Amino acid sequence: MDIGSKIRAVRNRKKITIAQMCEGTGLSKGFISNVENNHTSPSINTLQTIANFLEIPLPYLLLEKQQHMHVVKKSERTYSVYHDLKIEHIGYKDGLRMMIIEFPAGASMGTPNAHEGKEIHLVLEGKVEAQQGEDVFILEEGDSFSWNACVPHFVKNVGDGKAVLLVTVYSETDSKDTF
Repeated sequence: MDIGSKIRAVRNRKKITIAQMCEGTGLSKGFISNVENNHTSPSINTLQTIANFLEIPLPYLLLEKQQHMHVVKKSERTYSVYHDLKIEHIGYKDGLRMMIIEFPAGASMGTPNAHEGKEIHLVLEGKVEAQQGEDVFILEEGDSFSWNACVPHFVKNVGDGKAVLLVTVYSETDSKDTF
């Protein structure tokens, strides 16, 4: 873990000197320097003291780099096409994906399909039919639905214009290939 560099980065971002940190935490300058240079591993109690002084949550200091917030700017999003559906990939992290799917009038996701995971859909625009097994619902703007994706499911635009859905998919073994 690179806790020391994280502490230094937060301290510098908040424009706190080592002297101020020593005064606020009761820790020595040498100790703080050793912590920030990753030459010593402070106890959890000491980390809590540092986190309290820096006004950050202790778990933030314990996160590995790949666990930190992941940002995808709008200009960096990728797009794909599945059947006639336009898919805007908003983000992906640890098996959780979010995308905006645009269904032209009359378009559907093809045939009912099943895969591992769970899905939540929010209708942003238009009118769709959502079907899973024997359950069939007509949903409009503002409506949402969710399902366990291991049961075959199907979505079709049944409105006159395009339909747009915000879709979140969670799968522990997700390979990003569902759409």
